[in-house]
Amino acid sequence: MPTYATHPPMSQNPNLEQALKYYFGYDSFRLGQRQIIEQALQNRDLMIVMPTGGGKSLCFQLPALLKKGLTVVVSPLIALMQDQVESLQDNGIAATFLNSSLNAYKVRSREEYILSGKVKLLYVAPERLLSERFLPFLDLVHHQVGISAFAIDEAHCVSEWGHDFRPEYRQLKLLRKRYRDIPVLALTATATERVRTDIIQQLGLNQPSVHLASFNRHNLYYEVRSKTKYAYAELLELIRETEGSGIIYCLTRKKVDEITLKLQHDKISVLPYHAGLTDEERSKNQTRFIRDDVRVMVATIAFGMGINKPDVRFVIHFDISRNLESYYQESGRAGRDGEPSRCTLFYSYGDVKTIEFLINQKPDPQEQLISKHQLRQMIDYTEGTDCRRTIQLGYFGERFAGNCGNCDNCRYPKPVQDWTIEAMKFLSCVARCKERFGMGHIIDVLRGAKSQKITQYEHDKLSTHGIGKDKTPDEWRMLGRSLLHQGLLEQTADGYAVLKLNALSWEVMRRQRTVSIAVPVAQKITWEEGDEKAAEVEMLLQRLRALRKQIADAQSVPPYVIFADSTLKLMAQVQPQTLSQFSKLSGVGSHKVSNYGEKFLAEIRAYRQEQGLPEQQDNSTRFQDLPSETELLTLQLHQQGFSVAEIAVKRNLRSTTIIRHLSDLIEKNQSVDFNLLVPVEKQQKILQVLEILGDISLTPIKEYLGDRYSFDEIRLVRGKWRRENKK
Repeated sequence: MPTYATHPPMSQNPNLEQALKYYFGYDSFRLGQRQIIEQALQNRDLMIVMPTGGGKSLCFQLPALLKKGLTVVVSPLIALMQDQVESLQDNGIAATFLNSSLNAYKVRSREEYILSGKVKLLYVAPERLLSERFLPFLDLVHHQVGISAFAIDEAHCVSEWGHDFRPEYRQLKLLRKRYRDIPVLALTATATERVRTDIIQQLGLNQPSVHLASFNRHNLYYEVRSKTKYAYAELLELIRETEGSGIIYCLTRKKVDEITLKLQHDKISVLPYHAGLTDEERSKNQTRFIRDDVRVMVATIAFGMGINKPDVRFVIHFDISRNLESYYQESGRAGRDGEPSRCTLFYSYGDVKTIEFLINQKPDPQEQLISKHQLRQMIDYTEGTDCRRTIQLGYFGERFAGNCGNCDNCRYPKPVQDWTIEAMKFLSCVARCKERFGMGHIIDVLRGAKSQKITQYEHDKLSTHGIGKDKTPDEWRMLGRSLLHQGLLEQTADGYAVLKLNALSWEVMRRQRTVSIAVPVAQKITWEEGDEKAAEVEMLLQRLRALRKQIADAQSVPPYVIFADSTLKLMAQVQPQTLSQFSKLSGVGSHKVSNYGEKFLAEIRAYRQEQGLPEQQDNSTRFQDLPSETELLTLQLHQQGFSVAEIAVKRNLRSTTIIRHLSDLIEKNQSVDFNLLVPVEKQQKILQVLEILGDISLTPIKEYLGDRYSFDEIRLVRGKWRRENKK
């Protein structure tokens, strides 16, 4: 069996940051992780909803290392288990899995190793966990070694209301009956309130602490494109202009094979993945994609749930998804490492008809009803003119102000028009129909239709009947969707999608609130590339990637298991010269310093020699440019769209402290949205004054500029000015 790192020297109350750096190489926790880990160490039951790439796994992995006994992780897919175990073992952590890919000898030897008390994390599928043979073994582990916790990953599979229900997950409630005192952690990336309630009930969680992280994936760019006859040409262009790995999702196996053949003909390194392939073919293709042997995977939605590849740079849906939750989950395979990535959806009415046909094959009428309602929400997303994030996050019950700056509707805004009068008509019609009907019926009444349903309910006699003949059904539908997205109207989630008024609806009808909506215009959407890397950094980065791939291939693991892309970029930027400096990089733990440090340092030195760059006796200033833990927490909240005042409240700090963090982050070249903090015209004036007065204290600059300019604005612009004037 492999050897593993020993525990770091820690007191009875371990320093969590010290443990985090030792095992995983990170200096600070992501937002929410520390509180979850503290509660896990107190043996609490937990319900954790954290988006893909948000750091869910660490929430049970670190407590497992700090507690006595074995943590049992229930995971639904073999690939997911193997992936996580490989990553843990590469960090020197004692983890293993038991699944159907192992022969009887390997299973027995791993079970003996577990009973020796040397394993901290065991990954197992729900079917094996609850089998007649395995439960007695688990009892033996509990008696000899102790079980510290059960972690139920992909917990939405428990719920019939989840987007990926699996009946075998329902039986996991047996764990609570059999091991009453062992804490259970339920983890998922996506769950509406209804699904969360169902998970808690089905798993028998005991007064769990519920943690809901923001669903906002700020690094993902979302766009929707009409699927015209030129769609394949656009697809090809997208792949060629975007660097890195990508996934293309299609509805049918036939479409997967068709797109794969076309891309292969166009010299794209690509493989297919769908249920029509043999298990061996699927496994082989998946492994080649994960290990960067091929660049693109074309797949049905069968592909993805078990993929823990953090450096996917683009996800393209060549067909519409069945529901918004699935789309969020599938598109969320992009950019799990936090790096900028893009999500493109091609939409056509023909795809909708295909999904409707599939829905009609379901035997249960109630299931059909729910699926049709979910499809309507997906169509609303594709045709919506509001900020894509506002629509997505609203689905999960999270309010987002809009103007994210990282979706097609925000980057290329449609002209905004005042539709307050039309909104009053629409909402008034909902009220007069006694909030008992869906959008289609309301639009029919507004347009003066004389259908049997309208006459049956005598809605042709309402004052709102026919007052909206000046607008087309599509225009009324656009308004209705926008009212829903803006929270000015609500809709039941029981499958019937009945429209309901809320307090904001009445404010509109009383003329206390105006309504503006974005009106679509034909416009070609293009991708804007981020800042270009300096040539020196980019060249070194490619060499470090090649070294990483070479080491990964030798160990038969994916490249990202060795180091994440973000860590490689830091190496290329900072160019450490000693093991001590190397160990300070984010993502470099003690095990990786000893395993890989000298190899990567040698590559950096060789590159610098070839380029004729001088030896750096002391590059500590580069390390000073790395953001601190507290600055990173502020940055995360800023990137999620919170204002300075909101961040200050959330962090229990003064606003001036948050401004100082943001100013320092700007100076350290971090991705702060500067235009959200200081108006462009003020930026220009302050920069002019700084060019004249130089880098002096804020007070004389303020006196020079006058009362229209605040100290906060000057401090932020000075951070930008300092960054641009660094030698």
